[in-house]
Amino acid sequence: MCRHCETRALSVCSPLEGEAFYGLQRLNHPVTFPARAVLFNQDSPARHVYTIVHGVVRLYKLLPDGRRQIVGFALPGDFLGLALADGYGFCADAVTAVSACRFSRDHFAEFADQYPTVLRRLHEMATHELALAQQQMVLLGRRDAEEKIASFLLALQQRWGRIHGKTSVTIDLPMGRQDIADFLGLTIETVSRTLNRMARDRLLVIVPDGVRVLDAAKLDKLASA
Repeated sequence: MCRHCETRALSVCSPLEGEAFYGLQRLNHPVTFPARAVLFNQDSPARHVYTIVHGVVRLYKLLPDGRRQIVGFALPGDFLGLALADGYGFCADAVTAVSACRFSRDHFAEFADQYPTVLRRLHEMATHELALAQQQMVLLGRRDAEEKIASFLLALQQRWGRIHGKTSVTIDLPMGRQDIADFLGLTIETVSRTLNRMARDRLLVIVPDGVRVLDAAKLDKLASA
């Protein structure tokens, strides 16, 4: 099953071959989650790590006043749960039905210590996540609603393109508009109003579960502002 995994090239196991690959496969416990199911909660004991195989996972932090801040969306190939502390630093739940490879955190750490290629791959993935976090800080602090949404759409288009091996003018949006609003620091009314204005201006067409880009140059100009 692992040998023919569609997301293997993107995942933490991509550099492994031979006995190392089969060693990690033996540690794997495939799991599935229906939409809205919880993978893990913030501050709960970090006993497992996950590679997302199919589906989309919402990552968010709960604030002291009960509000949530979405910090990202995990897509196929993404790795979750390798916390430095004993507890998870955020919540993770399924936006869509999700399938994942689940590993014991302790067993995975022991395995990674034996194979430096896994540690290098984890470093690459952590560096990519840091870059995304830095982009998110700029997005929240220095851009208006239209620029934020344009940046979000193009970043998601690139991520889907990396997964599918080609970039499509249709951008899947399995997350709801409230999720997009919470991620971008906007209200759901602002997200809806901005997407509708982009549609009127012929930048995009709103389609079921996503948007189709009509004017890529203008959308890119907005995202780069």
